[in-house]
Amino acid sequence: MKVLIAGGAGFIGSTIASACIDDGITPVILDNLATGRREFTEGRTFYEGDICDGALVDRIFADHPDITTAIDCAALIVVPDSVANPLGYYRENVSKGIQFLEHLTRNNCRNLLFSSSASIYRADPEDFSVDENSPLETLSPYARTKALFETVLADVAAAGTLDVISLRYFNPIGADPLLRTGLQIRTPTHALGKMIDVHHAGSPFPLTGTDYPTRDGSGIRDYVHVWDLAAAHVKAVQQFTAITRDEPYRVINLGTGRGTTVRELVTAFENVTGAPLTTVETDRRPGDSAGAYARVDLAQELLGWKARHSLEEGIADSLRWYERRDTTLTTD
Repeated sequence: MKVLIAGGAGFIGSTIASACIDDGITPVILDNLATGRREFTEGRTFYEGDICDGALVDRIFADHPDITTAIDCAALIVVPDSVANPLGYYRENVSKGIQFLEHLTRNNCRNLLFSSSASIYRADPEDFSVDENSPLETLSPYARTKALFETVLADVAAAGTLDVISLRYFNPIGADPLLRTGLQIRTPTHALGKMIDVHHAGSPFPLTGTDYPTRDGSGIRDYVHVWDLAAAHVKAVQQFTAITRDEPYRVINLGTGRGTTVRELVTAFENVTGAPLTTVETDRRPGDSAGAYARVDLAQELLGWKARHSLEEGIADSLRWYERRDTTLTTD
């Protein structure tokens, strides 16, 4: 079995590629390296370029006519950046994505796994949990690009053009346990990445938003290990036809089913490192929300999948990758 992974040189896409290799699936990587890393493509079939480049996508399928499934991880994902640059986010995440769909259908690739996001949900105000039918509320241009593209995919699937599984990620942490790949960004904006940076720098961690209606006022998230996310993609590739047989467009949450506040994440981080982490309370970031965590019954039912790695394992693997990162990523 062979799959095309668009954005396969990024954090999540490269980890999915590793999981595919470990399970006997051959990944073919397409990435423009805007945020992805060439080092993450070593030893793998790699095409450098953009998902909107029709001639390049045609060449990939001419070289690999046995590709039947594509995984679309190609996107810009930083919420504050999307607030500052909405046009860029709509161009990259929606306009180019539509062109990519046209290129796939022209090459008779009918199966698509889409990397969507839990940022599109409006959380249940009682417990902040959401399932696939929960109401949506997009509070940033980034979230709106994901929700809008899901609308496109649902319409395309209803027309019989493609069969689609949208996997709504919650908050990925950790790294490939073998440390082949990990978070490539040296100045991350998400909570755990910031914690690791300030832990090594000896500076305080900024708690961005402490007035949310959660149990301790900080945002609540569902921190899922990236290796668990990758395993879910392998299962979706293997079971794609069965999952979409009766419904050509399926949405599946990928999370742990447990909510962790940012203050609780700080405590877990301190437990893993054995050192205190000083915090300083600051205002909410533009586009941020109180957050949500997943109800994951459908992932268990359709994929036979559930998250197996703990929050502490995710923190520990993130710390291990931090120590390895600068020797693995050797180019500017």
